[in-house]
Amino acid sequence: MTQKNQDLLGRLLQLAQDLYAETAELSETESELQLWYNRGYADGMIRRISDLGYARQVAEALGTVGETIGEEQRLLPWGKAYRHGFEVGERETIEVLGEKNG
Repeated sequence: MTQKNQDLLGRLLQLAQDLYAETAELSETESELQLWYNRGYADGMIRRISDLGYARQVAEALGTVGETIGEEQRLLPWGKAYRHGFEVGERETIEVLGEKNG
C-alpha cells in the first residue's frame, strides 16, 4: 500500500468512526433521516474498504461491523435514507481509494 493510500485509509476509517459515534442512538423514525443516511454512508464505506482488501485494518479500527438495517426495512423512509447513504459511501470510497488495493 502506498503512503498516500495509507493516509487516505486512515482518514476514511476515522470518518467512519465519527459517523458511527454520531449515529449510535438511532431510532426508527422519519425525524432522523439524516442520521440514517450517515449510518448508511459509514456502512457503505466500510463494506467497500473491506472489499478492496483492507478488512484487517477495518477490524483493527472498528471491530466487527455489519449492515445496520434489515431487508424488511428497506422500503421505509429511514431504510431509503440508509440505502442511499450506503450507495454513496461505497461509490465515494472507490473514488478516493481506487478500484484495487494499492
